[in-house]
Amino acid sequence: MSAQLACYTADVPVAGALRVELEGETGPVEVAVVRDESGDWHAISDICSHGAVSLSDGEVEDCTVECWLHGSRFDLRSGKPLSPPAIKPVPVYPVTVDGERVLVDVDAPL
Repeated sequence: MSAQLACYTADVPVAGALRVELEGETGPVEVAVVRDESGDWHAISDICSHGAVSLSDGEVEDCTVECWLHGSRFDLRSGKPLSPPAIKPVPVYPVTVDGERVLVDVDAPL
């Protein structure tokens, strides 16, 4: 597969996230499409590696997203946890903005 339509730019506020489900080679993939405070776009697994809850429900600050359940913060560029209790990274995916369309490739994690 290649990049597929995840959402439109108007769907995600600055410093916000949107949960989408995309079709990967092995089945559905839950993705948080995030626009950080600088307006840059990111796509990261929507599932926290510690608590298995939706990261798109968390707070976006600078280039991080915070898990709302236990407070772990993840770097949006690398997926690495920046604070406990999470110790495992989450996948990040290539994201492209084509006009109003936000495209994500879940089959080519970074």
